[in-house]
Formats: sequence, C-alpha cells, structure tokens
Amino acid sequence: MSASTILIADDDRSIRTVLSQALGRAGHEVRTTGTAANLWRWISDGEGDLVITDVVMPDENGLDLIPRIRKIRPDLRIIVMSAQNTLLTAVRATERGAFEYLPKPFDLKEVVEVVQRAFAERDAPRKSDSALYAAEEEELPLIGRSAAMQDIYRILARLMNTDLTVMVTGESGTGKELVARALHDYGKRRFGPFVAINMAAIPRELIESELFGHEKGAFTGATNRYAGRFEQAEGGSLFLDEIGDMPIEAQTRLLRVLQEGEYTTVGGRVPISTNVRIIAATHRDLRSAVRQGLFREDLYYRLNVVPVRIPPLRERVEDIPELVTHFLSQAEADGMPTKTFVPEAMGRLQDYRWPGNVRELENLIQRLSALYSQDVINVDLVEAELAHSSPGTAAEERADEESLSDAIERHLRNYFSAHRDGLPAAGLYSRILHEMERPLINLALEATRGNQLQAASLLGLNRNTLRKKIRELDIDIVRGVK
Repeated sequence: MSASTILIADDDRSIRTVLSQALGRAGHEVRTTGTAANLWRWISDGEGDLVITDVVMPDENGLDLIPRIRKIRPDLRIIVMSAQNTLLTAVRATERGAFEYLPKPFDLKEVVEVVQRAFAERDAPRKSDSALYAAEEEELPLIGRSAAMQDIYRILARLMNTDLTVMVTGESGTGKELVARALHDYGKRRFGPFVAINMAAIPRELIESELFGHEKGAFTGATNRYAGRFEQAEGGSLFLDEIGDMPIEAQTRLLRVLQEGEYTTVGGRVPISTNVRIIAATHRDLRSAVRQGLFREDLYYRLNVVPVRIPPLRERVEDIPELVTHFLSQAEADGMPTKTFVPEAMGRLQDYRWPGNVRELENLIQRLSALYSQDVINVDLVEAELAHSSPGTAAEERADEESLSDAIERHLRNYFSAHRDGLPAAGLYSRILHEMERPLINLALEATRGNQLQAASLLGLNRNTLRKKIRELDIDIVRGVK
C-alpha cells in the first residue's frame, strides 16, 4: 500500500519545513506550497489524501478555500492552522467543514496525532455543513489566546451544532454565562431564544413555577397562567446558572424533562413536549454535593454529558493584557477618556491572584477609567485600587499571612453569612468536618506521592484508618505509587 500524500499550504517557509520533516518521519509523502492557488490546483487535479492549510495566505484566506474543496472533494480531510487564535477562527473552521483546528504555535506531536486520526476516520460519515457565520472580530464573545482558552475554543467549536447538554464549571467571575451565550449565538439554535435563570437568585418555593410555568389558580396569588422558562426558551437554549442551588424537588422534575422530553406546568395535567438545549453552570463541586445527598446523582450524569471547565484568571495571566485592552475600549465607548498602562502596572495585574477573576478585572479597569484623570495608569494607581478591593479579595492575597485557624474562621464566617436563611436543621458539625477531611487527605497523599504509609504517618492516623477514609471519601490515589 502506497504512503498517503499530505498537501501543506503555509506562507511561512519554516513551518512548511518542520511539518514536512515531522510528517515525513511518520511515513507520509508531503508536498508544500506557500500559496492557496497552488494548493487549489493540486486538489483540482485530484492530488493529495489530506490537506493542512494556514488561514492567512498572500493570495486567499484558507477558510474561504474550504467550501470550494468540500464541493469538489467532499471526502478530503482538511486541517486548519492559524495564528489568529480566537473563538471565531475555531468556529469558522469547524463550520466550513474542517476536520480539526490547530492554533499556532502548535505541538508537532499533536499535529502527527491529528493527522493519524484524520486518516483513521477518513471513511466515517460526515455531517452536512451548516450556514456560515457573519460575526465580526470585534464582537468576540470570549477573549484570550492562552493555551487554556484555545482548548475551550476547540471544544466549543465542536459543540456548536449539536444539542448535547453541556455543564460549564468554574469559579465565580470566570465567564460561564459568556460560554453559554457563545454556544447559543454561534450554534444552530442561534435564531431561537436564549433564556437564562439563576437558581441562587430565585426563592426555593418559586423555582418550579419559574422553570415550568403555572396555571391560573395553581396556588395563592396565581391569578393568571404563567409561561415558565422552558416555554420561553422553546426552540432555543435554556441556561441554568448555579444549578447546584436547585432544590431536590425541582431536580426531580428537571430529570424527567431530560429523560422524557416533556414537562407539566405547576397545577397542570397535560404533558408539554419541549425542544430546548440545556446548558448548566455551577461554581460548586457537584460530585461532593452528590455524596452529601444534596444533588441527585442521576441528574448530575444527565447534565454532565459534556463538561467544560473555564480556567480561573490566575491560570491564564497571559490573557490579561488583551482583556485590559478590551475593557479600556469598552470604557472609552462609554464616554470615558482613553487610558494606557505602563509595563510595570500591567505586570502588577499579571502578578495579582484575581480571586474575583475576569469580573474583578473588569471592575478594576472601570474604576481606573472613571476615577482617575491621568491618561497613563502607573503601578501606584493599580496598587491603590487593589488595596481598596473588597474584603474577600484582600483576604485572598493575605492568605499566606494568616494562621490556619484564622483562615478557617474566615471561610466559616462567609459560609454562615451566605446561608443565613438556609442553614441545615442539624448535622452541620459533621458536614464541616467531612468537607475538611477530603482536601486534607488529598494534600497529604500528594505530598507523599501517594504513599499511604507515609501519608498516614504525616496525618497521625493508623494506615487502616486512612484506607477506610480513602474509600469513604472516594479519593483517587496518585498513580504509580502504592
């Protein structure tokens, strides 16, 4: 059997060279060109078994070439590379029918693996193309070119034109609703409604009515029929934010919707069919909530079909300059004067831990734009604003200066404050101890590289006691060490 031929189009000679060498060592024949015209001529002549193309080339945009290739050779797999590492690039590549999108700079090992997968799946049936998007770059819903964000862009691009249920997780302020909006606005349901509901903001006794609607007379005060969020979102997407705060009773009804595709209003008797894509989000550890009996396990698996974790800002600090530029532009559009940051001030922003994540950064930029007359923001102004951040924010940066007892007390005070109207009737002592045990044992195992004997000694526990707690808490042991 003859070797497969790969056609590579990129105007950067060095990229053509390294790809040619890597794929040649993998056993493929490779032809390279710096123009879209040569690539199109080869494909028109029936040459090549797979295409790797850049987006920006001197004579034509590589993305515009894809539909023409698909028209004459629909089975030819196309891999797109681009240094324009945005969500829209990933979406447009996927929408036009690319097999895979690879942001630059890329890992050669990953390129070879993608090529091998493309050939392995060459005979698999392909879905038909959807309509192309007309969104402009300045309307980007998500910002950042870090490796962490690139992974998210590629996942979202694959999910856009599916109806798979998605669970978005991440700390508060990371942009979970922006991800949900992107899935809707750039997917096949974009012409339908996008409806959001925050479970933490709705009184527990009203959540079922808000979600599923109610009939006139269903309860005291129900003077008219009310269309719930499922009905409002018909044909579109329903974003269930802070799903971890949903009461058990409402969880049971939601599970039925996901299983049967229908629901009944509060006070209603006739089942109503629903055609809604569900996107859920939470900052809580739902697996822990399942173990505590606070969240239904079967509902968790129904919602967690495709998990998407949004990284905290401290894990993608290289995106901060781009985010700052974006927020400064927004402030300027709102009538505030133009501002710039000196390098030292930008460096301080990148050194900060950002417990409030992107939302905290946005608020900071708004304050700096509104409160200071200086056109150039220096490090002293940044320090002054960070020092006047919320108490919780300041405490995060001082965490390494606190005693363990003080840190625990601070977190417990926050817990009691947040749950003042909904503290459990009993069992709080055991619950708090249970929540503390798991991270403590996890960290002890990490510190001893999974050696249970050493971890037990570190914790002052009997080895059998430690093993029992590992089983009870469902803790994963570090692989490779017994």
